[in-house]
Amino acid sequence: MSRSQLAPGVEVVAVPGRGLAVRTPEGEFLGVRTRGADEDALFTLLSGAAGAPADGEQSRVVKAFEEAGYLTDGSPSPEWPAARQNVRLLGDPVLTEPLAAQLTALGARPRTAPAAVPGASPDGPDGPDGPDDLLHDDPAAVVWCLDGPVPDGLWDAADRLPAHGVAWLRCHREGRQAYVEPLAAAPEDVTSAHVRARRLAATPAHRELAAYWSGPRATGAPAGLTPSAAGLLAALLADDLLRWATGTPEETALPARRRLRRVDLRTLTVTEHPVLPVPAVAPMPEVTPAPGKNG
Repeated sequence: MSRSQLAPGVEVVAVPGRGLAVRTPEGEFLGVRTRGADEDALFTLLSGAAGAPADGEQSRVVKAFEEAGYLTDGSPSPEWPAARQNVRLLGDPVLTEPLAAQLTALGARPRTAPAAVPGASPDGPDGPDGPDDLLHDDPAAVVWCLDGPVPDGLWDAADRLPAHGVAWLRCHREGRQAYVEPLAAAPEDVTSAHVRARRLAATPAHRELAAYWSGPRATGAPAGLTPSAAGLLAALLADDLLRWATGTPEETALPARRRLRRVDLRTLTVTEHPVLPVPAVAPMPEVTPAPGKNG
């Protein structure tokens, strides 16, 4: 099927006295040099209401739009594949409930379960059949949402899920900020331990941040999630999972597997930060002591 329909988020407008302009998905306006092409015909063509371009000038404009990535073939959005529909949700209901609703609407089968035992490991003695094991019910993905900081060691076992072929996604709140961590679907992806290490390395207040995570903490008035904030976090998580499940191309400069998102819960502003895995520390070489001298 030839592509002549504008992609989602792309629009063309007739500017009085200046011809046509395209509004990009980023909100920028770019002029369109139509030359001798009929502008009304181009409107009809780019809206998907017509077939192939009628002449060479229309073909030239359509080809320019296609090369810029502004056209789609009109195919329906990919459906959530059955093999990846089983998504296990752990954590606080204020986040898991709106997330479950959004995933269900997208075609997944979310299952909300009690949080796993902090020290449970997919490789541990309980095995996949343990009642609180992370691999129970053979999930394609596990999402863990916390309405508060992450206690030390809580996500250590879940960090090993990608090695078992299970996608791993998580978010948590720290005061009036929330963090949506990168989706991990392969052993070389970013884990929660990597994120913690990178955040500690990036701040001069690393001692204070480490103490904040481990507690104890004194808190005042509750700073819990509002329905709007919880809905936003759920939408970010659901979109990451949908793109992973369907293989939908990324539309941002930072791929989901290398992106930490910080959400200001006061303004619902989202900022993205690149994050990479932390290489394993190489073992210290063995040093053979020099032979002693006989005095």
